[in-house]
Order: sequence, then structure tokens, then C-alpha cells
Amino acid sequence: MEEISAGGVVVVGDTVLTLRKYQGDWVLPKGRLEGNESSEEAAIREVYEEAGVVGEIKKYIGYLKYTYVHGNGKRVNKTVHYYLMTSKETIGATPQKEEGFMEAVFMDSEKVIEKLKHEAEKNMVRKAVELSRNF
Repeated sequence: MEEISAGGVVVVGDTVLTLRKYQGDWVLPKGRLEGNESSEEAAIREVYEEAGVVGEIKKYIGYLKYTYVHGNGKRVNKTVHYYLMTSKETIGATPQKEEGFMEAVFMDSEKVIEKLKHEAEKNMVRKAVELSRNF
């Protein structure tokens, strides 16, 4: 089974929007494409749905590919497209509790890199922070 998702690395100054799940993992906002939406539309929607932040895309960063086993036992090949985003807001981020998030915060980029679980996501943050210096 193939699954395509999109997400945003929202960089404001030296901070990055990060979500904490109820089990404690820190992640970047992302989610599956819906209907006929583009990956750009999905990234903007997911950042808003999961964190209550209106993001503006500045540049495509890249994609991650990985495989996981769904709860029903099916193997899923997942591709996640990430975009560098900015926002006019850094306060008032609101976690989407029904999706399992307990915290949505703008955190110092170095701290985000320490807290993220997956090396591929850490690399997306590194790339986004570097690219953001040009905007």
C-alpha cells in the first residue's frame, strides 16, 4: 500500500514549530493528502489543523520515504514531502488533541533537533533552517 503525506517545517527566526504527542515523542506537523489536493495544499492544511498555525510556503525542502506496518497488519510505503514555511505568529499555537498532540510550540531549532526522534526529520529541520536564512 502506498501513502503520500506532506508537512511543514515552520521556521520563525531561530525557532521551529514542533508538536509533542501524548506518548512524549516530538514530531513535525504532517499528514496524508486528501482528495485531489496538492502536496503544498496538504502541508498548509496539516500545519493549521495540527497546530493552529497559518503557514506560508517558501520552498520545497525534500521528501522522506519509509515503510511501516499499519495497525491492520498491512505494510505501508510512505512518502512525506516537506516544505519550508514561515508564519506571522509564534504564540497561540494550539495542538490538535483529537489527533494525539498535547503540545504545539515554537522551540529553538537546536533544541528541536535534539528532541526529534527520527534522524530524517532532524535533517529536514537542518535544511529548513539553512534555507530560511535566504528569506
